[in-house]
Amino acid sequence: MTDRSEFLRQEYVARINRVIDHIDAHLDDDLTLGELADVACFSRFHFHRIFSAMAGETITDYVKRIRLQNAASRLVNNPRNSVTDIALACGFSSPSVFARAFRERFGVSATAWRAGGGGTPDARLSARDGTADRKAGQADRKPGDAPGGHLLHPREHLAERRRNDMAVQAQSVEVKELSELHVAYIRHIGAYNRIGEAFGKLMRWAGPRGLLRFPETKSLAVYRDSPEVTDVGKLRSDACITVPEGTKVDGEVGLMKIPGGKFAVGRFEISGDQFGEAWNVLMGSWLPGSGWQPDDRMCYELYLNDHERHPQKKFIIDICEPVRPL
Repeated sequence: MTDRSEFLRQEYVARINRVIDHIDAHLDDDLTLGELADVACFSRFHFHRIFSAMAGETITDYVKRIRLQNAASRLVNNPRNSVTDIALACGFSSPSVFARAFRERFGVSATAWRAGGGGTPDARLSARDGTADRKAGQADRKPGDAPGGHLLHPREHLAERRRNDMAVQAQSVEVKELSELHVAYIRHIGAYNRIGEAFGKLMRWAGPRGLLRFPETKSLAVYRDSPEVTDVGKLRSDACITVPEGTKVDGEVGLMKIPGGKFAVGRFEISGDQFGEAWNVLMGSWLPGSGWQPDDRMCYELYLNDHERHPQKKFIIDICEPVRPL
């Protein structure tokens, strides 16, 4: 890594650290994602993915984990304070929400934790390291977990990810000037990995109309919500094909323009379960040292092959992320 890219990467690290510091200082406040994105000086749409890619857990999971660790400590060290008072002081909206989250994290109730002076040995380890004490004290591994199963603090993860080779690697990443695209689309609501259903409908509509003229016709997916913070059932995405201007549409098929401009374009050859990791490579590994940051234009995946004809059933894609100078 060159001195310049290391300097640029440190700017991203500094922004994430400012967010962590702000959270730690305002745990009892109603922390909004917009507020935290503003602290980081990142686009509100892309902030969630950048934090998750760099820190190893979503911003929502981090805030919840730190609040629970804080509450666990207060329960033991402040015996005169009620469980309800501690729950509210640590930023939980209600005692019932706190009770469910605490048991899920530590495997015991808050009252039992306090009575036991900090729970079982496994639970105490969970409180210190941030892992959930689930069945038989075994924590489920998550992205960002250290080799021993203990979740790294985001600052530790920022350093750790630089030492680890990722299973997915970009074949290339370039900043390009991309043209505006005119597309027909069908909107999909739900898990992003089910967007193939919308593509099936779109192709069945476009085929009889003579609109499938590959390789001139481009196939792409536009993603409108962050999976880190939006319920899976409410995620919005658009299955798209490029069409000539003035194309007539009907029913659930719509028309829209995808703005052009400067994009970071990452080429990947991946299996169907590696799309999220490919995005993390672009957003968490390449982008921080690039001198660019995301802006609020539409990001999309451009599909370059028929994966069914690939010897290993892999997808060859370009991830197109709109960028502006850092």
